[in-house]
Amino acid sequence: MSSKSNKKEELPQANSVSQQLARQLETTAESEEEEITVNASALSLGIRAQKKLLSKLSSKSVAKIFIDETSGRILDSIHKLARNYSGKKDADKLLKSIIKTIVKMGILYKNDLFTEHEIKLIDEFRNRFHSLAKSIVTLYEVDFKFDRSILTRMCQECQELTHKIVSTHLTPKSHARIDYVFNYASNIQFLEYSFNPNSTTNRAIIKEIIEDMHTLMDAGFL
Repeated sequence: MSSKSNKKEELPQANSVSQQLARQLETTAESEEEEITVNASALSLGIRAQKKLLSKLSSKSVAKIFIDETSGRILDSIHKLARNYSGKKDADKLLKSIIKTIVKMGILYKNDLFTEHEIKLIDEFRNRFHSLAKSIVTLYEVDFKFDRSILTRMCQECQELTHKIVSTHLTPKSHARIDYVFNYASNIQFLEYSFNPNSTTNRAIIKEIIEDMHTLMDAGFL
């Protein structure tokens, strides 16, 4: 009595939305191996082996490898905002796209598949993303002084850099996910909704995000 379905029932339930979606990612990892393209066959085999290993790990393990606990809470908070803004289907798609992108880029990075030029682009992305994070904090803490359109522009700059970093590594399907994530996040209507000072619910969610972002910035991770 060790059928596949019985084994699934024995697994513990995921504790958060990001962990639940990470588990869904595991179940499709092997079927999407063609999404990472490399030139050397040995590297290709190595990538597939790593993705197969990930598919056998628990969702908590996957999250710990690629997404730290604090970042996971931020993703869950973003999911809440997106769900309230455009519904569960879009929110799930957004979070799943973020997780898949992080995992794929993490695999590429851990296997030293980025060129020296791409590493420089990654460093530039980190600097831009750090500025974006500081701007989000500013938007929350001094709302009346900040132009939300600046966030849109900064998101678009990070979007362009991300495409450049993975241009020779990932398929058009993965690039489409990157566009979905950044286009959603930079949508001025979504930003206006999320940072609406009159929304008690959203204000509380943003407060949680800001607190976790401060934790990451103080630790030098953001």
